[in-house]
Amino acid sequence: MGCRDVHAATVLAFLSGTASVAGLLAAVLLPNWRQMRLYTFNKNERNVTVYTGLWIKCARFDGSRDCVIYDPQWYTAVDQLDLRVLQFALPLSMLTAVSALFLCLIGMCNTAFVSTVPNIKLAKCLVNSAGCHLVAGLLFLLACAICLTPSIWVIFYNNYLNRKYEPVFSFDISVFIAIASAGGLFFTSVLLFLWYCACKSLPSPFWQPLYSHAPSMHSYASQPYSARSRLSAIEIDIPVVTHAS
Repeated sequence: MGCRDVHAATVLAFLSGTASVAGLLAAVLLPNWRQMRLYTFNKNERNVTVYTGLWIKCARFDGSRDCVIYDPQWYTAVDQLDLRVLQFALPLSMLTAVSALFLCLIGMCNTAFVSTVPNIKLAKCLVNSAGCHLVAGLLFLLACAICLTPSIWVIFYNNYLNRKYEPVFSFDISVFIAIASAGGLFFTSVLLFLWYCACKSLPSPFWQPLYSHAPSMHSYASQPYSARSRLSAIEIDIPVVTHAS
């Protein structure tokens, strides 16, 4: 694996993380977390479907795309516990994933543009590629857990509402988008962990996640020969001729 270059695994992880964050953003904004079907027995009326999101609520007649009731202030009066938790969990998950993307980008840029031999003046504040990718993988895993847990809870809470009231509730497409995005975040973290596990065996200390001390330039330069070695390299056996008296 080309660990000293920008590898396909890190690029794929960055693209996967970006797509997962985009999916989370769509799930947060779409008003399609829960549907409530209201049926009427009047043949002159149409059934109504109430679409509930994290921030807005929309009621539509069957066969219509326009909202007959649109509540943009729904986020202030959410009366369903699972949606209230998601209002905090999904933005937090997005923030954590964006931080991981930023670290992943720093690690790739450091790998691509920073010299293998560091500047001794900057030895104490060097950005470590392996450390960036390792921490980014942990953050992606944390973002996955923050997103996945309340998204799955929506499914169980939906069954609870159907038992408590009437079987008119159903979860909508945003639940699937959020769960798929959480899967993308988990896949991204696995890619970064695999990359790190394959590259951590390199001898250079720059592939360790943390420095115990500032790296020395002597570890990157060949050791000089000793004085004895330089003399022994040019020693020549010279025969000694003695004259008999």
